[in-house]
Amino acid sequence: MQNNMKIAVMGSGSVGTYVGGALIAAGADVVLIGRAPMQQRIAQHGLVLTDLHQTRIVLNAAQVPYRLEAQALADADLILVTVKSTATAQAAQDIAQWSRADAVILSLQNGIGNAATLQRNLPRHTIVGGMVPFNIAQLDDGRLHRGTQGELMIAPCAQLADWLPRFAAAGLPLNIRNDFEAVQWGKLLLNLNNPLNALSGLPLKTQLSQRAWRRCLAQLIAEALTILHGAGIKPAKVVSIAPHWLPTLLRLPDFLFRRIAASMLRIDPEARSSMAEDFDAGRRTEIDFLNGAVVVLALSLGRRAPANQRIVELVHAAEQGGASTISGGAMWDDLRGR
Repeated sequence: MQNNMKIAVMGSGSVGTYVGGALIAAGADVVLIGRAPMQQRIAQHGLVLTDLHQTRIVLNAAQVPYRLEAQALADADLILVTVKSTATAQAAQDIAQWSRADAVILSLQNGIGNAATLQRNLPRHTIVGGMVPFNIAQLDDGRLHRGTQGELMIAPCAQLADWLPRFAAAGLPLNIRNDFEAVQWGKLLLNLNNPLNALSGLPLKTQLSQRAWRRCLAQLIAEALTILHGAGIKPAKVVSIAPHWLPTLLRLPDFLFRRIAASMLRIDPEARSSMAEDFDAGRRTEIDFLNGAVVVLALSLGRRAPANQRIVELVHAAEQGGASTISGGAMWDDLRGR
């Protein structure tokens, strides 16, 4: 790959800045585009990336080009879109205005439908769907910490072939999946825990160690699996446990869960969901693109998804300043009545 090929990361919050920073450390030419708080954070602390395997990458502020304006897209050959799903349409407008038509767009976003939104608004561009399986937390000492495992997955795209070695060198190999739609739904099943974690106020490992919270997640996943089956969609396995086994494993008593499903608790104690960070920052969440996607799919089949609908309602209430912390037992009682 030519050394002067440039990457722009559109929406450099936790995930975008982590991915972009790892690429910079591996020698890639990268510009990060995002909000003032992250720019100020990098100016103050530099960029320190850590993970649950004790990897540590340190970049000083001068090594990390961070811009607030979309004009920085102008000379990018590859654009990574890492904005929240709620901002995808706006990101597409910015890309349409400022990027070259031959720039390849890789969506690394949660939820269903982001790549389609980008393609609809950017018909001249090559759009590629991608999936980020790991969690990134912003810690008080200035670190961006990768607290969970997994590797990036992308839909097939010949135009990305030259970029594969660059991502691999950064410790971010791009795994090509021909069943990418199934991969997205497989990841979405796991993301159904994002609002539970945010509403719990607990670290992920602590939350998933409690059976009451796991039973809540089991109910959300089981409901989603039923809807997906009705739609003829078979979600892909994106972690070590197949999707159809998840509800059974999650419902196990604590001592059995720790023994049989230990890999699900192989999470850094510091990790939290991105939605928990949205709550802390007072930002609009992606709930309509996660649990809300299950509700919409159910409605398209003339069916209902009451447990997932209830979670959507609770998160929207929290966004409006309602109570955002609840016990696992209280949540289980709420969902069980649906």
